Amino acid sequence: MSPSARSPAPSRRRRSHAERTAETRARVMAAVVESIGAVGFQKTTAAEIARRAGVTWGAVQHHFGDKEGILRAVLEESFGVFAGLRGEAPVDDTDLEKRVANFVDRSWEHFAGPLFRSTFEILLNLPPDLESSRQREMFDAWIRIWSHYFPESPPAHRRTFDLMHYTISVLSGLAAMQMLEGTQGHVRASELAYLKKTLSGELAADFE
Repeated sequence: MSPSARSPAPSRRRRSHAERTAETRARVMAAVVESIGAVGFQKTTAAEIARRAGVTWGAVQHHFGDKEGILRAVLEESFGVFAGLRGEAPVDDTDLEKRVANFVDRSWEHFAGPLFRSTFEILLNLPPDLESSRQREMFDAWIRIWSHYFPESPPAHRRTFDLMHYTISVLSGLAAMQMLEGTQGHVRASELAYLKKTLSGELAADFE
């Protein structure tokens, strides 16, 4: 077949402005998470973010305004992912231990990941007024997740409130230890097993 008789190669679909915008924003936020994980919050400068994202700082400013705007966007993304833990929860399963195991495992997936590390460091470095409001948002998301998995345990009860705080403290502490240990850290299977056992026992006592 002669070259002239060949069928023309299909043209690539041109991305819309909205798609290009979403892609750039995602690259910039991913660059923030990557940079904090690699060099820490203090060294995650405007120049470092732009370099890792492969865009100019002007492009970053166009989409986020300034560095604080990027950090706010990363926090909102983290809260959104965290809120997604409600998905696939076996709320109709009467086996409490299964629900607890599912809840702890899915929560740890988030706490052990790079997005939580970036969230943790951003919150530590926010001005006190902004830090307080963001922490409240995170705890509100936690209440919704808890209520979804354990509708029998109302967050308004003091005992439930204490259990939620305890769980957050354990998972945050394990995540902090993992950050300190770096690549030498081990899988937290035994610690997570203790958490599951404690929650199962305490929740079962509440339901009796």
